Amino acid sequence: MAGKRGNNEGSITKRSDGRWMARITLEDGRRKSFYAKTRQEVARLLAEALRDQAKGLPIVGEKQTLAQYLTNWLGTTRPTVRTGTFRRYEELTRVHIVPTLGAMPLARLGAQHLNALYAAKLGEGLSPTTVRYIHVTLHRALGQALRLGLVQRNVSELASPPRKRRRSMQVLSPEQARVFLDAAAGDPLEALYVVALTTGMRQGELLSLRWRDVDLEDGHVQVRASLSKTADGFVFSEPKTAQSRRKVALTGSAIAALRRHRVGQRERRLAAGPAWQDDDLVFPDALGVPFDAITLLRREFLPLLARAGLPPIRFHDLRHTAATLMLLKGVHPKVVSEMLGHATISITLDLYSHVLPDMQREAVEAMESVLRR
Repeated sequence: MAGKRGNNEGSITKRSDGRWMARITLEDGRRKSFYAKTRQEVARLLAEALRDQAKGLPIVGEKQTLAQYLTNWLGTTRPTVRTGTFRRYEELTRVHIVPTLGAMPLARLGAQHLNALYAAKLGEGLSPTTVRYIHVTLHRALGQALRLGLVQRNVSELASPPRKRRRSMQVLSPEQARVFLDAAAGDPLEALYVVALTTGMRQGELLSLRWRDVDLEDGHVQVRASLSKTADGFVFSEPKTAQSRRKVALTGSAIAALRRHRVGQRERRLAAGPAWQDDDLVFPDALGVPFDAITLLRREFLPLLARAGLPPIRFHDLRHTAATLMLLKGVHPKVVSEMLGHATISITLDLYSHVLPDMQREAVEAMESVLRR
């Protein structure tokens, strides 16, 4: 049996099973124990706990593993995030984090362990973007652990994930945009392309749009949801941010295209008969069912670009094109930001910084005209 420390300083004893145990008294009177194979190791744990207690830091144990904590965290997080976000958290945790670091005691997890994880995943061929998603998942999970007093700091803030590589946007020029709309004329999805190009709405927002949220008399649509597809089917969820839930004004060409689209949809509905699924969607497939984004891209959008003689771009690049064209025409960035549903104007300015030099030249010319004598 080893000696003991004084009251309120912790104690060290040797157990009958040969292991060493240290105990410390917490502020609320509870006792916390630490175990190790050697007296030297348990003394180190006790010294660290006493030091943390003196600094006012939470005293954490080493029993709970990262895998155990993440399992509990996922369970409490599921009701608070979008379905797609939760599935991403769960997949990254199950496939990439737990197999590598799951056995690590949560309290002993360090930035060096995370850096090693990121390096290993990059070595396995994962993209920097995916590895950054792993980092984001850990950052959120460990942030919750810090708030619960399970760890002393969020070590992900000290880690070094790979830099985010922004996918280069391919923006249609004004001439190309006109060619695109000419090619789309008469297409069953003409209205979808016109609205996308003139409003900058996200694909999920367009595919979840319902007729009850369209006001053709006043000339606007109300964004209330976003459509995504999961392993369990289509999911209509809340918009991405509070600012994403917004009213978007329509151009005259978009209003006209939507009027024609509504007439054509009524005809398709009659032709489909009982097979038509009535969800009030503005842009469903031929049977009223929500449109799958991949199907839309491969069977409709890319072939249309090819027929128009335009380069292949992502559907999301129509959003970038809308923003760029508006900014080039002198629309105030704040208005563009609101139309796009960005959380802040800084996001808009950061994304479309390539337009700023032209805007600055126009500002200089405007100032020159004001001061010219």
